[in-house]
Amino acid sequence: MPQQDEFDCSIAELKFLMELRGAEVLEKINTAYNGVEGLCQKLKTDPINGLPNDPHELERRRRAFGKNEIPPAPSKSFFRLAWEALQDITLVILLVAALVSLGLSFYKPPPEHSSNDSSESEAGWIEGVAILVAVLVVVIVTALNDWTKEKQFRGLQSKIETEHKFSVIRNGEAVDIVVNELVVGDIARVKYGDLLPADGILIQSNDLKIDESSLTGESDLIRKSEDFDPVLLSGTHAMEGSGKFIVTAVGLNSQTGIIMSLLGAAKEKKADKREETTALTNGHPISVGNGLPNDISKENEIAVPEEEDVGRMSKSVLQSKLSNLALQIGYIGSVVAAATVLILIIRHCVSNYAIDGKSFQANDVSHFVNFIIIGVTVLVIAVPEGLPLAITLALTYSVKKMMKDNNLVRHLDACETMGNATSICSDKTGTLTTNRMTCVQQYINHNFYKGDAPKYEGMDPSTRDILFNGIVINSGYASTVVPPKNPGEQRGQIGNKTECSLFGFIMDSGRSYEDIRKKFPEESLMKVYTFNSSRKSMMTVIVLEDKKYRIYAKGASEIILNRCSHIFGKNGRIEPFGKQEANEMTKNVIEPMASDGLRTIGIAFKDLVPTGTKKHEYEEEYDGEIDWEDEESIREGQTVIAVMGIQDPVRPEVPAAIAKCQKAGITVRMVTGDNINTARSIATQCGIMQPGGDFLALEGKDFNARIRDADGRVNQQKLDQIWPKLRVLARAQPSDKYVLVKGIIDSKYTKNREVVAVTGDGTNDAPALKKADVGFAMGIAGTDVAKEASDIILTDDNFSSIVKAVMWGRNVYDSISKFLQFQLTVNVVAVTIAFIGACAISDSPLKAVQMLWVNLIMDTLASLALATEMPTEDLLDRKPYGRTKSLISRTMVKNIVGHAIYQLAILFAIMFWGDKLIPNTPSGRNAPLGSPPSAHFTIIFNAFVLMTLVNEINARKIHGERNVFKGIFTNPIFCVIWITTLVSQVLIVQFGGQWFSTAPLDTTQWIVCIACGLGELFWGQIINCVPSSILPKSFRFGKGDVQPTTIMLSGEYDMPSTASTLPMKPDGELDDKRPGQVLWLLGLTRLQTQIRVVKAFQSVNDDSHPNSLTTSTADRLRASYRRLRIARELEQQKRAGGLRTGGQIYSSEATSKDKSGINFA
Repeated sequence: MPQQDEFDCSIAELKFLMELRGAEVLEKINTAYNGVEGLCQKLKTDPINGLPNDPHELERRRRAFGKNEIPPAPSKSFFRLAWEALQDITLVILLVAALVSLGLSFYKPPPEHSSNDSSESEAGWIEGVAILVAVLVVVIVTALNDWTKEKQFRGLQSKIETEHKFSVIRNGEAVDIVVNELVVGDIARVKYGDLLPADGILIQSNDLKIDESSLTGESDLIRKSEDFDPVLLSGTHAMEGSGKFIVTAVGLNSQTGIIMSLLGAAKEKKADKREETTALTNGHPISVGNGLPNDISKENEIAVPEEEDVGRMSKSVLQSKLSNLALQIGYIGSVVAAATVLILIIRHCVSNYAIDGKSFQANDVSHFVNFIIIGVTVLVIAVPEGLPLAITLALTYSVKKMMKDNNLVRHLDACETMGNATSICSDKTGTLTTNRMTCVQQYINHNFYKGDAPKYEGMDPSTRDILFNGIVINSGYASTVVPPKNPGEQRGQIGNKTECSLFGFIMDSGRSYEDIRKKFPEESLMKVYTFNSSRKSMMTVIVLEDKKYRIYAKGASEIILNRCSHIFGKNGRIEPFGKQEANEMTKNVIEPMASDGLRTIGIAFKDLVPTGTKKHEYEEEYDGEIDWEDEESIREGQTVIAVMGIQDPVRPEVPAAIAKCQKAGITVRMVTGDNINTARSIATQCGIMQPGGDFLALEGKDFNARIRDADGRVNQQKLDQIWPKLRVLARAQPSDKYVLVKGIIDSKYTKNREVVAVTGDGTNDAPALKKADVGFAMGIAGTDVAKEASDIILTDDNFSSIVKAVMWGRNVYDSISKFLQFQLTVNVVAVTIAFIGACAISDSPLKAVQMLWVNLIMDTLASLALATEMPTEDLLDRKPYGRTKSLISRTMVKNIVGHAIYQLAILFAIMFWGDKLIPNTPSGRNAPLGSPPSAHFTIIFNAFVLMTLVNEINARKIHGERNVFKGIFTNPIFCVIWITTLVSQVLIVQFGGQWFSTAPLDTTQWIVCIACGLGELFWGQIINCVPSSILPKSFRFGKGDVQPTTIMLSGEYDMPSTASTLPMKPDGELDDKRPGQVLWLLGLTRLQTQIRVVKAFQSVNDDSHPNSLTTSTADRLRASYRRLRIARELEQQKRAGGLRTGGQIYSSEATSKDKSGINFA
């Protein structure tokens, strides 16, 4: 490997440099490297033009300083996954029973006890081997599922990671590269909202503020500057400003990489670490530095309310309902299985030992083993372990397909939750509109220009130069307008679209903005106050001659006008500009522009001159040093240059998409930072507001005035009076968006509770995106912070993609419901027939291997078949389910009970009277153990499977539709699985023999079985004639607002992380019930078997190193590291006797820093 001697810096030197802070690092840079320029020379890079874009040079740097990635942990092998699948307790019981059965079959009893039938003893070993083979099949299918899904999900994860790009300068040009391609020596550009992918030293900055809480726990934003603190660390967020820095450490050598390496050893013993963390935190969630839960991005403006539940893992609506349902079914199945075994044993003992007076023989053990096998197989059938598999298959299948519909899903459960969405709070710019801005109206020197822009020659000389300079200098130097490739096409826009539209205005006037940029390079700017959501404006300071300063400003027109005291009037005359003039201008200029749906941008300036040198009335004098941090005084007393009207047309497909949402029962609300009139105009064009409708459009300050009490707290009752009618929230702060989202989610105003989706692109949207049930971030315009906080990234920033997400979400919900309807019918029938059989004829009509086959059909294969239906537009014709709607509706209960009655009636008829009704069918009832398979019981097995298969077609429709075949051929997976299962069943019956306990059937017997199966279709039509309303409302399951349970379908048990939320006894000890339930579940259900699938996905996020430093995994790892560090500090303080009672010494800071006032009464 080439040494770093090729460069004048070693990795160790650079690592040491990045560990210094403040004055220390400046001193080191100046003494050791002669300033940042010297550091650039040693790293052989040009601070202005960056590195050459030469693959050999970049590769040389990767060899010398490492790649910007952390090697991913090796994925689990197929054998490891198979071994994990074998850990399931019920499979272990079956294996042991099968081995005992196998052992007993080779045991030769004494001659006087031996059976008369020699074939019986010869074939005795087959059942044991068959069960072993069946278990092996289950294990292999499970492991194969896990393996393929993990592979798929790793592909998805890498797709998410390659979405993250960063801006660098190569060959003097700004280019966006994937973060993995960054090398040491790159000159990178950081801007508002970026997540830093590598460590570096600042070369130049403008008002740059960094949130380092993810690394240091420091809650305040850290101001960065090349003059006093130039160190930038990977994994931190740029919350304000912009800058350029030289990359000094990447991958494992960066600060984040070092921490992740430290954690590498701990992650291998994750269980130990969890226990240690639980013990250290003593059952209390520890606030880290800023007092916020670790997974919530810390914001400057917004301290997230403290009553957020930090202890529990979050679960989606469907997961919660399914967890509860799985628990209930698991309990019932276990009781029935235990009862079956008891009845069989008691009945055998009574009839053999009490009535017949036989003594216990060694070969009687085989009877008891057989009973246990029957009981365990009943449990296997009863427990719906297919549920997690079905939900995971439905979700992963949907996620894969949604990528084609421009939805990049970051969290699996988000697409299911989206199907329940009742409310969407959408941004305006870029989501509802095209984000292709054009400056179409201007108000300059009291002249209102509409249509064509005024020419440079025709404008007042003094006004035009200040206006053009103000536009170009006070804009991001990354924003550029690209000439059209073909004549007649529109110009391309790179960077901030509003700034690009103003550059377009300069070009239309006949001037070049590039010339002004060359005259005022970025390095010549003295100070920049960058745009953010709270300022709603941007200011740039330049130095004129003789200690004169000029401040250019642009921003929301009414905000700029309120700061101004003068205006450029006719022919460039300076006129006073007071409250009255501002009101007139609002009425005559801004409102007409806004009514046309235009964004209105005010452009102003201010000159600061030394005392005694004032020549013009608009100039302001200063004495001594200017305090540039006193933004309030800097921005007051400006002079209006112009007001620009910028058009951002509504996307052509949006009105139709919003109409679909409204038809589907989803309310769309617009939350925007724009002017109320502009917002109302766009909302009307989109169809969010209808003329004459009883809807509200409010500005942020009016909204706050209406929903808060006198003490400034949000009042939920007041909010409940506002939000149902609210359609537009204009001039909204990020905190307003958060309050609205939280208020709607918490509200009990509607019957089924609201499920809220939110779109956001800015850094300050992160709290609202996290709070929402589903957060959509913009893939093109969104900041990294917003993307990190989101659940789904819209790769085309288009609202119509959200409608597709709703369709996929509803499809997932319906797929799960279809599977539930199908599986519960099989559960009821199989458990009932096994139980009644045990009671009535001392044997289960369905043998162990047959039950395992049925289990395979109904779990793995049915979940594949029913979970892969494609969504249709018909899904948007019904209202959303909401948060508290029953998971199993009355229609589904009617179908489950109806089909179960039909199947049980047929099976009992065959069991008790089949030998009399069906020709050539001798009775198989009360046959001694080990007797050859009977045609009688084979008919029961065959009829059951055929009815189940036909019922799978019925289960495709869950809303009472008549045509169950509609769309069946659009799902080839369903057709292939259905036909394969049918063919397999025929082969099993005809050639299964001793292995499957089947006897070949003749034509008459097959006709009977097929008739029973086809009867399901006609019976289904009869059931549809029965109205669901005749069932009482109590016949709905999974209803009510979901309470968290200790088991999750994601395969994680939240005991360690929720020590604080488990039930407590009065003396403060944990109640035993919950942990007991968990242990019971861990030991007794098969849920875990196919939960492995979900675990395989989660291992990508939780258990493996991502291959870049930008994912939320890094945040979680740093959070764990900080937790352990703080816990150790607490321990040390405790030993020193310095710890206050309660131990919550880190959270006081959060309460004192809650600037937003978001406290819910």
